[in-house]
Amino acid sequence: MATEIAIFIASIFILSWLSSKLVATLVDIAKYLRWREFVTAFFVMAFAASLPNLFVDVSAALRHMPQISFGDIVGGNLVDLTLVMAIAVLFGSKFLPAENEMVQKSAIFTSAIAILPIILVWDGKLDRGDGLILLGAFVLYTWWLFSKEERFKKVYAGRPKNPVKGFKSFVVNIFKIIALLALLLLASYFVISSAQFFSIKLGISLSLVGILIVGLGNCFPETYFSIISARRGENWMILGDLMGSVIVCATLVLGIVALISPFEIKDMSPFLTTRIFTVVASLIFLIFIRTGRKITKMEGLIFLSIYILFLLVEIFYPFR
Repeated sequence: MATEIAIFIASIFILSWLSSKLVATLVDIAKYLRWREFVTAFFVMAFAASLPNLFVDVSAALRHMPQISFGDIVGGNLVDLTLVMAIAVLFGSKFLPAENEMVQKSAIFTSAIAILPIILVWDGKLDRGDGLILLGAFVLYTWWLFSKEERFKKVYAGRPKNPVKGFKSFVVNIFKIIALLALLLLASYFVISSAQFFSIKLGISLSLVGILIVGLGNCFPETYFSIISARRGENWMILGDLMGSVIVCATLVLGIVALISPFEIKDMSPFLTTRIFTVVASLIFLIFIRTGRKITKMEGLIFLSIYILFLLVEIFYPFR
């Protein structure tokens, strides 16, 4: 048991570390190719924290364990909207600002998209049609972001001055990406294997393992990023990271899973508590953002209380 726990924790940390390396490599490529600054920022912010989810969930779907995939997504989104949000606020100096109009409108997208998978899987199925709806929602949000022309006029700084040396680095980075993707796939295999072990050893469903263990573990990148950003006073980046993670996981990642391996969950009861708390957390998040145009420390404590209450209900008083 101790060995499996150590393997799981190590695999989660390796996934996070590999994701950060992959993002750094992609930024180097962006500099060489002179991608627009906003394109690079969006790509890094939206996808960095979602790479562990993508590899773990696709791996679970291919191994016919969709409960882990869906549990990871809904459980992870709940963690982002409550626990990680609370940590970000409490580690910051005052509050998380949300005056920007793009943040205000993105909050509406975030709340709606966090609930969308719950609606689509209400019948216990997530087929390819549902996957296309999720991917369509991702495309719609992406189109809206990129329609803000002023956000991506500036070219990303730092293009290498020496074209030959720069091209060599570019080629090396391409091979680095291939190697990192392979390692991410390997690490995700160990996460899924550990999750399967926990399900058997602890006598709990794969759904609960996905919600309580895998979903929480895959939120390490967002948690780490939020703490670092809060300590540096870069509070404006935190909401973008958290909302981007929720949107990408709930649409792009889950949509890809549905297209690769449509699934049916015969027993939806393990997800009832999570669905209720996700809807509540999404609505409270939207209310706090839209009314005060910021997330205060008191509101952070409310988010923390919601997650603690969720754990207590899920573990001791499950709605089954």
